[in-house]
Amino acid sequence: MTKLKGIGASQGIAIGKIFMVQSSKFCVLKHEIKKTEIAQEITRFEHAIDQSKKQLNKIKEKARKDLDPKYLYVIDAHLMILQDDLIANKTIERTKNEKVNIDWALQKSIQDLKEIFLKSEDEYLRDRERDIYHVGNLILGNLIGQSHEAFPNINEKSVVVAHDLSPSDIIQMKKDKVLGFITETGGKTSHLSIMATSLEIPAVIGLKGILREANFGEPVIIDGEEGLVIINPSKEKFQQYLKKHQRYKYFEKELLKLRTLKAETKDGFSLKLMANIETNLEIPLAQKQGAEGIGLFRTEYLFLNRQDHPTEDEQFQFYKEAVESFAPHPVIIRTLDIGGDKADSGTNFKEANPALGMRAIRYCLSQVDIFKTQLRGIVRASHYGNLKIMYPMISGQEEIQKANELLDEVKEELSSKGTPYNKNIEIGIMIETPSAALIPDILANMVDFFSIGTNDLIQYVLAIDRTNEMLAHMYQPLHPSILKLIQSILTSAEKAGIGVSVCGEMGGDPLSALVLLGLGKIESLSMDTHSIPKIKKMIRNITMKDVRDITNQILTLSSSQEINGFINSEVVKHLPKGFKFGN
Repeated sequence: MTKLKGIGASQGIAIGKIFMVQSSKFCVLKHEIKKTEIAQEITRFEHAIDQSKKQLNKIKEKARKDLDPKYLYVIDAHLMILQDDLIANKTIERTKNEKVNIDWALQKSIQDLKEIFLKSEDEYLRDRERDIYHVGNLILGNLIGQSHEAFPNINEKSVVVAHDLSPSDIIQMKKDKVLGFITETGGKTSHLSIMATSLEIPAVIGLKGILREANFGEPVIIDGEEGLVIINPSKEKFQQYLKKHQRYKYFEKELLKLRTLKAETKDGFSLKLMANIETNLEIPLAQKQGAEGIGLFRTEYLFLNRQDHPTEDEQFQFYKEAVESFAPHPVIIRTLDIGGDKADSGTNFKEANPALGMRAIRYCLSQVDIFKTQLRGIVRASHYGNLKIMYPMISGQEEIQKANELLDEVKEELSSKGTPYNKNIEIGIMIETPSAALIPDILANMVDFFSIGTNDLIQYVLAIDRTNEMLAHMYQPLHPSILKLIQSILTSAEKAGIGVSVCGEMGGDPLSALVLLGLGKIESLSMDTHSIPKIKKMIRNITMKDVRDITNQILTLSSSQEINGFINSEVVKHLPKGFKFGN
């Protein structure tokens, strides 16, 4: 029996036999070319790009017959990269300047672009390097004469094990034959992860060395929640996971019964449970899980993997689809949180400390054309449902004033054209910087709502990089300073008469969410889609009186260790028997 730990990308238990998928690897050697050969090389390259477009379109058309159209957006994302000059310009420029063969220049361009994304501190952007790799590899295969191979047929239900899986691979699979995915690459926000979650297929990714450990046909267990893979499980382990799989299915089925019920405590306090999403692909699952709207719509996806920026119409259609899907429930669109470590492909600047640099609202206010284009798309979409706008990483009132001035300009421009929009769009800000968290009374008078971004707020307040494994033990969401700061924010918001949502990971963890509710008036919690049913179950099994008593006791404690000890010994008594905690 071999037990391995990876990243749990899609929840659930899968038990089956391994189906190995071998990835194509190209060996391209560098050689010099004559000046007279450059034009021929470029023509060969352009032909390879055209072939790649045809292949992706063929996959897309074939998939239309047996796959929900919403999943085809990932192919569109790769077509977008092909249609853009992002890879092409760098490759052609290198061939011309260095007089080298175009296939080597392409391989070098792919590697350079991958490294740019991999250096990002943002997980979502790091995962976009796989898109660059997949598209580049497709072009390279056509360039060196290796024909594009369709995904191999899976004739019996199996767990797919591969170094990597592209969106095209997943779309071509027979979904009724795939029990789960295991890959060596990928992160939680990769397209593989998003699609596996949307298709509700258990997946463990980022498991380096799995190809060395696994063999075709071997029995394997995937625990998508824990990120565990067990190859050749013992009889005892097999029986254990068979029972766990049955419990998981039962628990999942029971939770989904709550889908249409309110998130309401036993003594009548109710709040909205909303979803955090990055693409429209995630909307159907959010609806299935009972989300009462979108509490955080990240818009960065539209700006990635491309040389130019998305047009106003492109953004309008994207936002409109989301707003219409959830009407009359709210959809809160966060304006572009990019720049610095989240630099998009069209931005070429480096910073010594990008996490504290030109990002989010700072970047948008410095790039007025980009920001106003996005605002026009958002404002136009407001005509089609309950849309709200949220500015990220606000540090003071000046940023809100400047952003609103640009928003007013956009409204005037649309009004002059007779373009319909909601004249009373609600404007909110994310409270995720210490400076904003310390002056909520001032900021509350300038906006319609707050959304507390606990992920960054905790990171900045505790001065801890939450992606640093050496400091993981110090990243404490229930640290006394964090709880008292959030309590202060809620108090100021209530005095000003504005609503507050929590959109960080704390809202999706049952124990943390329970404590949050006792700190003050929260209108909604926004979280990963899969967390919604279990948070609803927690809320429906408690009273606000108990919650306040628990939180008041916690606020008397002076360390994270004391708080965690109290929670483990006392708080669990107030929740449903056998309830699974954590994400």
